[in-house]
Amino acid sequence: MTHDPLLEGTEAPDGLLAALAGLAADAPRGLFDRIAARWVHVPSPIGELGVAFTDQGVAYVHAGEGFAEAFRKRFARPLLPAERPPAGLLPALRTGRPSKVRLDLRGLSDFQRDVLEAARTIPRGEVRPYSWIAERIGRPGAVRAVGTALGRNPVPLLIPCHRVTRSDGVVGDYVFGSAAKERLLLAEGADLERLRELAGERVFYLASDTTGVVCFPTCHNARRITPRHRHGFRTVAQAAAAGYRPCRTCRPAA
Repeated sequence: MTHDPLLEGTEAPDGLLAALAGLAADAPRGLFDRIAARWVHVPSPIGELGVAFTDQGVAYVHAGEGFAEAFRKRFARPLLPAERPPAGLLPALRTGRPSKVRLDLRGLSDFQRDVLEAARTIPRGEVRPYSWIAERIGRPGAVRAVGTALGRNPVPLLIPCHRVTRSDGVVGDYVFGSAAKERLLLAEGADLERLRELAGERVFYLASDTTGVVCFPTCHNARRITPRHRHGFRTVAQAAAAGYRPCRTCRPAA
């Protein structure tokens, strides 16, 4: 068995792997993948990432130093080097469209899983406020808990929690830092300066008097509204009172 520096300092996992390596017969096919995770380094829009994955899918994404230590602290699994990234990972990171990448979200609570699954539906180039996630999962009073769950997202970029921002136009916190979050959103085509301008005017929703629909400002439907037909609102309730219905694509919360 080759020496792996990522396994240093983990006596229990090392002992387990050493015992398995010493078996007289070959271990059953797939056994290592059930007790350990594979890891690779891959490029991304914000620099090199460490990625750990299991037989169920990608389980952890980490930037910078301390990847192995952070993974073991969170998952208590040994790490083994992989020969190649899992299928679809590199194009998903390059394009920002990760829907086809398998994820291993075992160990998360139902609430955490619901939050991340909601965030996963936000299209590239669009943003949603934390309150939208809370509404989407049926927990409108849990906005702060939503922020905590997003901060614990084990697979950032693959579940695009960077697309969840504050309603006041500020991008908010991010596991890789707010500067990286803003860089990702700008690269995806989100007009953050316009969002800040609208928020300064207390406008959080845009409506079209030709379609009768009100949207989040970054919704692709809102982007098509010409200035003469565009109307801004602070709340969806105000828009509804003016005769507009919520967009069925971006689904602004009432």
